[in-house]
Amino acid sequence: MNLIRFFLIIVFVLTTLPLAGCELDNEQNQDPATPPDGPKAEVWLTRGDRTKLLSKGSDLPIFNTKTSDWPIINVDTTFLHQTIDGYGAALTGSSAYLMNRHLSPQARQALINDLFDPEEGIGISFVRLTMGASDFSLSDFSYNDLPPGRTDFALENFSLSQDLYDVVPVMQEILAVSPDLKIMGSPWSPPAWMKTGGSMIGGRLRHDCYDVYARYFVRYVQEMRARGITIHSVTPQNEPLFFTATYPCMEMQASEQLVFVRDYLGPHFAAAGLKTKIIIYDHNWDITDYAISILNDPVARNFIAGTAFHGYGGHVSAMSVVHDAHPDKELHFTEISGGGWATDFASNLMWYMQNIFIGTARNWSRSAMMWNLALNENHGPQNNGCRNCRGVVTIHENTGQITLNEEYYAIGHFSKFVRPGARRVGLLMPQGLTNIDAVAFINNNGGKVIIAANYSDDFKTFSVRQGERMFNYSLPGKSVATITW
Repeated sequence: MNLIRFFLIIVFVLTTLPLAGCELDNEQNQDPATPPDGPKAEVWLTRGDRTKLLSKGSDLPIFNTKTSDWPIINVDTTFLHQTIDGYGAALTGSSAYLMNRHLSPQARQALINDLFDPEEGIGISFVRLTMGASDFSLSDFSYNDLPPGRTDFALENFSLSQDLYDVVPVMQEILAVSPDLKIMGSPWSPPAWMKTGGSMIGGRLRHDCYDVYARYFVRYVQEMRARGITIHSVTPQNEPLFFTATYPCMEMQASEQLVFVRDYLGPHFAAAGLKTKIIIYDHNWDITDYAISILNDPVARNFIAGTAFHGYGGHVSAMSVVHDAHPDKELHFTEISGGGWATDFASNLMWYMQNIFIGTARNWSRSAMMWNLALNENHGPQNNGCRNCRGVVTIHENTGQITLNEEYYAIGHFSKFVRPGARRVGLLMPQGLTNIDAVAFINNNGGKVIIAANYSDDFKTFSVRQGERMFNYSLPGKSVATITW
């Protein structure tokens, strides 16, 4: 009988010891020595199987002493890295059209609150606008369209034109909810008459139109400001090295963008007293010398705030290459789209974390933006571009039903908690904690944030230590958690 009792005691002890790699029950993560009113960390979880979607979990007790042997992620708020401008997506012409014309005023207001209010929704803090038409507009247009053979170097016919139907009114409603929202403007093409070939599709900026095109940018910023919309930054050209599309586009090599920014756009912004930032390149990760060559120019760099990247080619580490060459300049991530080519929720969520959100932040980006904020159930309206792109949300035109896609949750894990002005802080991952990524921030109010993604299929249990305090968490496989304290 004594042997049986001894065996049962041994089994009890072994089954209650914390073993590395096992699941820690977050719902029962309470220490009897911790008073019920002691400090807590709050956690929000999205699981790849969709059983949790940016859902708030049980608070985690914060200890002043080590309470387990789990691997420790060290967060060091004394190491301050880049300032964060925000997270969001593009309010394309198609997105604004759907929100403005296919939702009732009440439904549109509810969606705006869900997207832009950090308390009621996910608190998107950065939006990109297309300056004129893109591949997601209702038609091709610029702000100075003329019949073939005519020119307007005085910009007497400049007008925000089609933006006044949907983009401007929707932006005004968004700004009523989020008045500090940062807005970037990016052109897909100048007016056709300013280009070689006389078309909005393809071609280059005519040499005799560098000056008028710079003044066109000035007018855009001023006209938007007159309508209560402050343009925080512009890029000279969307995807300047992709000029064979069937939608508005233009070739602008690095040498051309250098001259345009240095001799025209920068001086005209300065002369007009505009504080709007100039962000160069605005294309894929696979090329770094485009931006570096422009920033190497001692005059041009004085007009340039930083460099923007897209994620359709190359690797996110390219952003660090540009940072290392010019550490005093900003980096931004301005476009990536999900779509019908990738429909697995868990795989998409993990890819976005690894590359677009955790990945860009750890490679010095101050922002991360998806492509279309909203598209319909048929991936449109389209303007000769992507046939199966997915919006952050889907607005079903006939019913007005709104579907929140994986892009919504990926953005939300950052935008709701990492507010503009936050700083990325030091973070050290333990070698034994594999297939997991994390990044940490401190907000202006002193609140700390860590976002962790578990790429494996199994739970990953760890402790987070900041200073003398620490808490424990068990992150499910193929999931992302945002923890604040």
